[in-house]
Amino acid sequence: MYKGKNEWRDLRILKAETSQETGIETNKKRKWEMPDTYVILFAVLLMAVAATYFVPAGAFEREIVDEVERVVPGTYSEAEGNPTGFMDIFLALQEGMVQSGGLIFLVLFAGGAFEVVERSGAIKGGILRAVTKTQGKEFWLIAVVSILFALGGAVGAVANSVIPFVAIGLIITRALKLDALVAVSITFGATFAGFNVGFLNPYTVGIAQSIADVPLFSGMALRLIAFVVIVGVTILYTWRYARKVLADPSKSLVGVSNATSSLDDNLEAPFTGRHKLILSFVGLSLLFFIFATIQFQWTINHMAAFFIIIGLISGIIAGMNYNQVALTFLEGCQKLVYGALIIGVARAILIVMENASILDTFVHALSVPLEGLSPILATIGMFVSNAILNFLVPSGSGQAMISMPILAPLADMIGITRQVAVQAYQFGDGFTNSIFPTSGPLMASLAVAGVPWIKWAKWMMPLFLIWCVIAVVMLSAGVLINWGPV
Repeated sequence: MYKGKNEWRDLRILKAETSQETGIETNKKRKWEMPDTYVILFAVLLMAVAATYFVPAGAFEREIVDEVERVVPGTYSEAEGNPTGFMDIFLALQEGMVQSGGLIFLVLFAGGAFEVVERSGAIKGGILRAVTKTQGKEFWLIAVVSILFALGGAVGAVANSVIPFVAIGLIITRALKLDALVAVSITFGATFAGFNVGFLNPYTVGIAQSIADVPLFSGMALRLIAFVVIVGVTILYTWRYARKVLADPSKSLVGVSNATSSLDDNLEAPFTGRHKLILSFVGLSLLFFIFATIQFQWTINHMAAFFIIIGLISGIIAGMNYNQVALTFLEGCQKLVYGALIIGVARAILIVMENASILDTFVHALSVPLEGLSPILATIGMFVSNAILNFLVPSGSGQAMISMPILAPLADMIGITRQVAVQAYQFGDGFTNSIFPTSGPLMASLAVAGVPWIKWAKWMMPLFLIWCVIAVVMLSAGVLINWGPV
């Protein structure tokens, strides 16, 4: 029934009085939240769909060089368009999952294998044994713990899973009378220092090289050099700050806790012969895989299958029964479902652009302003653009799916190798994970340590800029030496 103006006014007054009496706030404003990565990617998908209606279709000619399909510069021409319909949007999502099946299962199986290894206690036991061996030697304690986490990040064993290890970092720094910033640096910071290079990381470099038709985990020598430099600089930067705090606690940016703890009391964890055998087996397995990719041309599918073997044998060595191995492996897969399916959603964006023949149009549009630049400056432009993209898409594998289909032909256009393009993507993705507030692992690690993001950003920014300088030098060297597959 229609209500007159006075009746509506009386009703509003009555509701306001009732709210005051019951304490219920009726006009409470909703707090704005950063959109989830899937929401952002779906929005990008819709923008790609809209672009199919007004962006001119076009295509480059392609040729096979060394069994790799490459773009032929200067051959761009207009093509017949194919705008995306309503049902095509959701078919693209389904097709994206199907086409990315190999990569998705690589991520899931790697998560399963590393979950078995972590659940065995081998990783925690190894780290804590290193801590007790270096007790009383502050620099070496910081260096050893940082190197272990950096190696974990470089091979993909530790990334998002570093979050609970921050608590161990807090115990270490409290015993040394250091602050929580150091705790985050030697755990999360070191992990992503290694992740920045990712010389054996299946989630980032592995996926990017697969998309770019570059041999899996090729170019390792230069990446290992970059790993040593970046991790070494990170350790020295952390120690420089830690030494100031040790000399004068008032120099701490977040304050030194008055609580004291003993490493012996808080870091008791067994490191048995089984743990040593598991870590040795995993290390040798990864080294064998590198050999197999060179000698037998193993692919992403081989690596996914190989992770099943690693998880199975690691579980047997750990003394798990068949049910424990199966369930633990599946729990590890389950933890990475969120990140794995991002690959398929990102692929859907490219499927829309490919079906409408506008992907090459974007590559051509990006190549035009870069043609006037030197290959080195163009490469730096790739690095910066990927760093910016990571603010919106903080998933390394998802960003690889979006970036590499564009960067690979773009590299052909501007005269640099695809190996350089892969590393430009990797640096752009890796560095910003340590400073952008859209990085879930960063914000969770800071929450565990009780460190405000502003304080961390102030501390991290100089190191971030140093990393960027190292990246520019390495990418420039890659261009100059024509860094190829080997």
